[in-house]
Amino acid sequence: MRSVLFLCHRLPWPPSKGDKIRSYHVLRRLAEHYRVYLGAFVDDPADWQYLAPVQALCAEVCVRPLTAWQTRRRALASLLRGEALTVGVYRDRVMRRWIEGLLTERKLGLVLCYSSGVAPFVMAHPQLRRIMDFVDVDSDKWRQYAQARRGVARMVYGREARGLARFEHAIAAQFDASIFVSEAEAAFFRQQLPASAGKVHGIPNGVDAEYWDPQRTYVNPYRSGQRVVVFAGAMDYRANVDAVQWFAREVWPLVSARRQDARFYIVGSKPTAAVRALTGVAGITVTGRVEDVRPYLAHAHVVVAPLRIARGIQNKVLEALAMEKVLLATPEAWEGVADFEGRQGRIDASPQVLATEALRWLDAAHVARVPAARAMVLARYDWKRSLDLYENVLRNAQPDAAGMDAASEAGLEACP
Repeated sequence: MRSVLFLCHRLPWPPSKGDKIRSYHVLRRLAEHYRVYLGAFVDDPADWQYLAPVQALCAEVCVRPLTAWQTRRRALASLLRGEALTVGVYRDRVMRRWIEGLLTERKLGLVLCYSSGVAPFVMAHPQLRRIMDFVDVDSDKWRQYAQARRGVARMVYGREARGLARFEHAIAAQFDASIFVSEAEAAFFRQQLPASAGKVHGIPNGVDAEYWDPQRTYVNPYRSGQRVVVFAGAMDYRANVDAVQWFAREVWPLVSARRQDARFYIVGSKPTAAVRALTGVAGITVTGRVEDVRPYLAHAHVVVAPLRIARGIQNKVLEALAMEKVLLATPEAWEGVADFEGRQGRIDASPQVLATEALRWLDAAHVARVPAARAMVLARYDWKRSLDLYENVLRNAQPDAAGMDAASEAGLEACP
């Protein structure tokens, strides 16, 4: 069995947020065909409980803590070095020693990096076949953050956008292949770096259609008589915070003025203080973490994805469509998803247009179902198909027999 070194900026378990959904499925596929050596970081203490199922899939594991204090300290050090902050956040001596030891003892030939922050661990090893899954063009996301801010924050975010773009280009030039979460994202990157265009691939996420099944029975989490608009997502993620704030400020007043029974539910873990403050707005409920988001989608009249800062494909959009929901989204949230016949809702950036469309569905006698949305997801966003494409990229970059690991199975352990 061939071996692969899989480096992730977060523990790829559980599939509870956008980037971890993709890395979770990639890890499971790798474990079917490769002996996996996993190096990853834990930035949420709750994730330590999932170390055992990750170890069970891997030949050897090194998992390192990444606290908020460490993140700030390392980012500051990167600032002083004049490099992108992202480059320094994952600078970890224990992880580096583990990787260097593996490369010496196991003679691994294939490395898959998930997120640019872990690329520095193998930048000095041109003898390796190296694959980078950028997922999104993160440098452009920082550019969008900068545009949305003022003062010092705008300056810092702009600096990170420029520095990270240079680093992304260096990775793509040196690595054997670069992967992005959509063809649109891949095309955007190819325009920036045409010399590496032939090594850039767009491979979409899939959707677990069995899990996101609208035919199941879900207990209604809403109060009787409520007409519900819902947003679901991790509420400590900057783009989601900006999205719900904008919707609450610009769109929701136009809706609630027309319907007193309308409610806007913000569903997701770790809401920031800015998100929690929205509970003071009439008709808005912030739930915090819930055990299962599917009932909130199933019984909502409208699902919204009003992101103004976005790259790639939004899992929340695909999941809502898989649940046969009416969707209101901004063009940024819809990017990477091709339109389809039978879609219900609107893709628009106008608060007036989105409010009018929301009211249309809130006025309906019953919660609408959109079978065409699920049919589209089943046809275009199947995990098996996406992972087959993913594995094909790895296989084409696979070294010859030199990449085989002749060593015996290693023990399972986390780095101390």
